[in-house]
Amino acid sequence: MTTTMMKIAAASAVMMIAAGCSTMGGAGKDEPAPPANPNFAAEMNKFNAQFPNDKATKYEEISLNYNNAQKLDERGNCHDLSKHPVVIILTLDAAGKVTRSTTDVEGKKADCFRQAYASAQLPPPPFAPYQKPIRLR
Repeated sequence: MTTTMMKIAAASAVMMIAAGCSTMGGAGKDEPAPPANPNFAAEMNKFNAQFPNDKATKYEEISLNYNNAQKLDERGNCHDLSKHPVVIILTLDAAGKVTRSTTDVEGKKADCFRQAYASAQLPPPPFAPYQKPIRLR
């Protein structure tokens, strides 16, 4: 699962450098990239500091499957607000409730995802607070 963490970190770094590469979403092709969130790097560092940890690695798979099964990212129809992807880092308490979220960029789509996940409940993490990143198209 270390590969997954590296992919998440690499994806967020690539998005910060070349956010305009995605063609998904409902906005036009000339849409400018949203501004970067200066607080994101610190949150990603907190996520990375959780590893190596077998329980955290296992939780990444459990929480990703749960998120996909519950279709949490479809709340609010956020995907169509911009062609640019968003990485959100959820801070979870011991029960799996989202207590805070930080996105890699600012803007309407990022705000929408922060609101969509504000009341989300994921499975309880192995420890708290737990940083859970999710890449959203």
